[in-house]
Amino acid sequence: MTSDRLAGEALSKVPAVTLTFWLIKIAATTLGETGGDTVTMTMNLGYLVGTAIFATLLVVFVAGQIAAKRFHPFLYWATIIASTTAGTTMADFADRSLGIGYPGGSILLATCVLASLCAWYWTMGSVSVDTVCSPRAEIFYWITITFSQTLGTALGDWIADAGLGYEGGALVFGLLLMLLIALYRWTRVSRVLLFWAAFILTRPLGATLGDLFDKPVAQGGLNMSRPLATAVLGAVILLCILLLPQRAGEHPRVEA
Repeated sequence: MTSDRLAGEALSKVPAVTLTFWLIKIAATTLGETGGDTVTMTMNLGYLVGTAIFATLLVVFVAGQIAAKRFHPFLYWATIIASTTAGTTMADFADRSLGIGYPGGSILLATCVLASLCAWYWTMGSVSVDTVCSPRAEIFYWITITFSQTLGTALGDWIADAGLGYEGGALVFGLLLMLLIALYRWTRVSRVLLFWAAFILTRPLGATLGDLFDKPVAQGGLNMSRPLATAVLGAVILLCILLLPQRAGEHPRVEA
């Protein structure tokens, strides 16, 4: 192993993309839905105030993540949770407060994701998470993640509101994720493309699952209070971090 490879691994501050990564990611995105709704709806602070709160937390955690010298699971997943709660409140603000609706919000946010990925690629030459080994790449990484989380919220609400309900929405996004798994296992489709597609799709899956927790039974939900659902999901994530193996990702030179 070369010294450059060793240096890259030493600077790795994002986790390897394993089954554990995806399990915690889905739980975190579900918590983002219930946690964001707890602040904006249950506490009645509104979407703008909720966005300000979670965006501030996100900036603080991203700064901590960039300043860190190595991968810290709790810091990383706290930043992911901040991004997904901020994504929830930002999407709800765009969809509802700005009056552009779920389709308009989804199109706007999809444009933001694509713009972020294009800017990242043009600047760094790759959008692979395997190349996130510098402060500049980390900034692009977290901007893209936040936009993708926000897009996922809008997509989840759009599908659920279109008549499929929360259970139907979760089924649709679950099937799409299974399709991505099949493409990963049996085709040579770009792994970078599949990663970002899966990252985006796990967010609406979490959004529909989160709504399934707290919405009334008559609307297809479980009628669990948002604070309780948030606490349960937080405990699940904590146990996953403590009990399931995680390691820092590596940084091989790959093409996007």
